[in-house]
Amino acid sequence: MNTTLELSELDRMVGQLFMCGLPGKTLDRETRTLIRQVRPGGIILFSRNIEDPVQLSTLCRELQKVALEAHGTPLFLAVDQEGGRVARLKAPFTEFPGNEAIGNDGNPQHRAEEFARVTAGEMKLVGLNMNLAPVLDVPSGDPEKHLRGRTFGEDPQVVAELGRTVIQTFQAEGVMAVAKHFPGLGRASKDPHLHLPRIVLDRNELESKSLMPFRVAIEEGVSGVMTSHAIYTALDAKNPATLSRIVINDLLRRDLGFEGLVLTDDLEMGAIAGDRGVARGAAEAFEAGADLLLICEDQRLVRESLEIIRRKLLRQDIPMERLHHALARIQSARSRFLKHWQRPSTAEVEAFFHSARG
Repeated sequence: MNTTLELSELDRMVGQLFMCGLPGKTLDRETRTLIRQVRPGGIILFSRNIEDPVQLSTLCRELQKVALEAHGTPLFLAVDQEGGRVARLKAPFTEFPGNEAIGNDGNPQHRAEEFARVTAGEMKLVGLNMNLAPVLDVPSGDPEKHLRGRTFGEDPQVVAELGRTVIQTFQAEGVMAVAKHFPGLGRASKDPHLHLPRIVLDRNELESKSLMPFRVAIEEGVSGVMTSHAIYTALDAKNPATLSRIVINDLLRRDLGFEGLVLTDDLEMGAIAGDRGVARGAAEAFEAGADLLLICEDQRLVRESLEIIRRKLLRQDIPMERLHHALARIQSARSRFLKHWQRPSTAEVEAFFHSARG
């Protein structure tokens, strides 16, 4: 592969591996150019991108319009909408108190179903198609502060069954669910947004507690699993899960039989960026088996990461088969969830939220 046409095609293929952020509440020129040139697989939205339902539906519609004009395939459009303190969609979207409140409710299965059904309906109405939820971490005692309120409870069976309900309901409503943070952050003593945690637990506890909810999620057909930025000494004492072939390829793919999308957590978090750097981390995550690489803020790092992965593929440091497998999973998810994508209707959004307020 050395002609200009072939190299351009390789760039278009590698671009699909990325899920990127954008700076504001409108489609800016840089993001428009990124979608046209890099052709990322998805865009992740944060509170900085969301003002109200009409604005959000307009942004989603414009993002998809540019993508469809550029390469004929719709984008994954994702948010973290867990409820509680990790919720990008605020009122007039329906606000829920989060996983801990669901787990403590007198009828937790009903609350889990209600959260997922209502949230999925509102997400789909404005043009979002992927929720980076549910959190399936099982804490032991008081969780590290970045996880407080975000977990269903300390009983892995309860976490598994509530996770199953959330996943089944979201996906029945046409919104992709992503189980996180594999293989479990319940024992983390540091926040991976800032530091690289080392989780020391034996394989028996990992199997009986941390992995149980993910096994059930996989049985339920969850569309995506997000890896954690933590080292699990019982599995791979050197590499965090996001960068570990042992965790992604051997444990998640081979042992648990997961065939869906593997997503990284944000590669700009301190656990990766501060240790290896974002672009190097992206290449190592892809080599380890990740299919979608999240770089949520700095678009320059998307281009740097693409270039490193491209060079590694051309030098055969990463087998081309790895790229083909990732793209096949991305296409499978598109076919399953985005095949019947429809443009958000401003009139329908206005009518729905006006009625909800009334």
